[in-house]
Amino acid sequence: MLQEVIELQNTAVSRLVTELYRNNEITFKAPTGSGKTYMMADFMNRVLSENQNIAFIVSSLSKGDLAKQNYEKFKEYTDKGNFPTLNPYLINSDISGEERLYIPTEHNVYVLPRDLYKENALIKTQGAMYAFLDDLRYTQGKFIFLIKDECHIATNNLDTLSATYFSKIVNISATPQLGRGQHPNVEISYESAESAKLIKRIEWGEDTEKVGDAINKFEEIKEQYQNLLGVNPCLIIQISNKDKADAEIAEIKKELDKAEHTDLKWMLIVDKDKDCDTNDMFKAKKLPVDRWKYYAKQNNGLIDIIIFKMVITEGWDIPRACMLYQMRDTQSKQLDEQVIGRVRRNPRLLDFENLSSEAQELAMTAWVWGIQPKDGKKILGVKLWKEPEDITNNIKIKTTKLKPLTDKKDFDIDKFLARQTPKTTHKNIFELGRKLRATEPEVKKLIYSYSTDYTKWCEATEFLEEIEKESNQFYNDYTKSMEIGEDVSFALVSYYTDNGNYLNIGNWVWKRREDSTKFAFDSEAERGWAEILKDLSATDTAKTTVGKLHKNKNAGTTNLWGKEEKDVKLEEKEICLWGKNYVGNSEIKFEYYMGAKHTSFPDFVVKDKHGRIHIFEVKSVNQSGTYTFDNNIYKAKVAELKKCYKQASKLTNQIFYLPVIDQDVWQITRFEKGNEDTLTQSQFETFIGQQP
Repeated sequence: MLQEVIELQNTAVSRLVTELYRNNEITFKAPTGSGKTYMMADFMNRVLSENQNIAFIVSSLSKGDLAKQNYEKFKEYTDKGNFPTLNPYLINSDISGEERLYIPTEHNVYVLPRDLYKENALIKTQGAMYAFLDDLRYTQGKFIFLIKDECHIATNNLDTLSATYFSKIVNISATPQLGRGQHPNVEISYESAESAKLIKRIEWGEDTEKVGDAINKFEEIKEQYQNLLGVNPCLIIQISNKDKADAEIAEIKKELDKAEHTDLKWMLIVDKDKDCDTNDMFKAKKLPVDRWKYYAKQNNGLIDIIIFKMVITEGWDIPRACMLYQMRDTQSKQLDEQVIGRVRRNPRLLDFENLSSEAQELAMTAWVWGIQPKDGKKILGVKLWKEPEDITNNIKIKTTKLKPLTDKKDFDIDKFLARQTPKTTHKNIFELGRKLRATEPEVKKLIYSYSTDYTKWCEATEFLEEIEKESNQFYNDYTKSMEIGEDVSFALVSYYTDNGNYLNIGNWVWKRREDSTKFAFDSEAERGWAEILKDLSATDTAKTTVGKLHKNKNAGTTNLWGKEEKDVKLEEKEICLWGKNYVGNSEIKFEYYMGAKHTSFPDFVVKDKHGRIHIFEVKSVNQSGTYTFDNNIYKAKVAELKKCYKQASKLTNQIFYLPVIDQDVWQITRFEKGNEDTLTQSQFETFIGQQP
């Protein structure tokens, strides 16, 4: 498994443990496919390792057998020795005759199917749950921590027990329900999960594309998936629950009946066994829905297309699924995110680093059609022009990253610890362990590599704060910690949310799927800067700014790329080497440090006619902008970006800019070869056309 995955998950669990000691209720938000079950087990194992007088109840959905699935995973982790302190038990209501329901109390992790504890259920009417909780809490004196897996689903019956029995509550979901102004205590963002290769990037389909287009795309990639990944891919089609369902099923079957699709195996999974259907021989076996779903989800499963209503939004892992076509309109962002999560799992996560670059790209791509954001804003796909290699081969951006303390030339942990003043008092190992788990991954890795025995572990963790301080100082000194990363270019495909602020652009690297030249920008400031770059790169001799880009008065009219206008063919005008750095799928990024590593994805990249790379991060101080100068976070981030870009310009020989608009005036901070200066818009336009 990739080190980035290990570090991302480890950091999240460390922060969860820290937050648990600070708060009685915490929320953990992480995308579907990011390993929530594994992190949940790791979290419980760490807490139980420090305090055996705790019992966890994991409340999981009964739909999709999520409870049983979680229990089996916990058991598997324990049996393999990953988390040895876990002793899981699956609570059930399987009794016969006059037997009364009983829950044993010698375990420390209890998985409770949520639907099991409801009105008129045996576990409630027989008092088994109360007897169990009373025994744990008052007879044995244990503290009971409740984990609500998929916490966005209501747990009203369990909530009535909270004040009496549960000391701590941990909410876990990809889509937790939070009030206005509330934020999760710990979060793994979609961007960080994508960057670590935990979940796939999404290529968004157009609104105009029908289910037949999705099926054709599936046919296109099916053989690649099998040959490069050794996995049979799967297309999931979500249909409506009520009136429209029959018509939608008929439309899908009509498409699948076409001669070119007769090789595809499909399965319709709905709530009732009798209504499920398939064109596979599995149909003759007359098995319940649960068996149908198990049969379909295996990586070597033969079902190509799964048609479903709402039965797999939570709790059904199917890593081989790589496409989703949604025919229904849920009008629910939470439901949409849950459904999208079904196709974002990495099917080769455990051995991803062993795949070829082509296979990795395929494994990390999901195709999605029909999802409409709740706020009504569309998600629009973009791709590079017809010959994308003309762009990716001719524009290469040098990225930068920050080295860990272990890479500091003059740092030696033995000598560092020897210089420290011995502690007069000593913390207990449990407190040291808590602090170590909460520290950043590189410091943790340093201490673990140093700790060849228990004595060395204690020695290093006693001076954890000093090591953290040394690490922070090193990270903050970009002249020592920053190094050049990979050479990258624009992604082949990306996407953006239609936020308005429109501009028609036909002379940059991107094109819309439907060949539209209308693009939207996140802010008025972004749109304004895009308009400036558009004019500077224009091939139209009528543009007044083109005159500023002439080599000389007698050389003829040239565009930004140095081509004489008379030699530029129409199709060449469509490929200009500048564009917005859409975050989706982007590798154009630069690391900086603000208490932890952060990543800057600049807004625009330009390659000028002299071959220079220009990189822009646009800001605004207008009231309609995202930030204001009065915002301390804004000022701290800008200050850190300036430090980052200044050193990056020195290392990469690229030119970085922070254009800031105030009212309608641009003030542009430029970083070139490690030097910083300020330009007006006119000075910038003159500079970008000049010979270096």
